[in-house]
Amino acid sequence: MRKIAASLVALAVLAPAAAFAGPSCTTETKDKWMSQDAMKAKVAEMGYQKIKTFKVSGSCYEIYGYTKDNKKAEVYFNPVTGAVVKSEID
Repeated sequence: MRKIAASLVALAVLAPAAAFAGPSCTTETKDKWMSQDAMKAKVAEMGYQKIKTFKVSGSCYEIYGYTKDNKKAEVYFNPVTGAVVKSEID
C-alpha cells in the first residue's frame, strides 16, 4: 500500500511539470545550432512578425509573436534546421 501511495504522490508532483514541458526539438549539441540571429532571420522569412519573445526553451528556439495573417502564435523550432516542431496559432 505504501508503494501505491508513494507512486500517486510522485505522479501528482511530476504530472504538472510534464504538462508545461515543451517539445523535444533536437538532440544535437548547441555548437551545431544556428545562431540566434540566423534563426531570427529565418523566422522573419517564414512570415512571423511582431515577435514579443524569442528564447531558448529546452532543446528548441521558441517565439511568441504573430503570423503573417496577424494571428497570435507560439512556435517551437528545431534550432539546427529551423523547421517548425510545434505551433499554437490563435
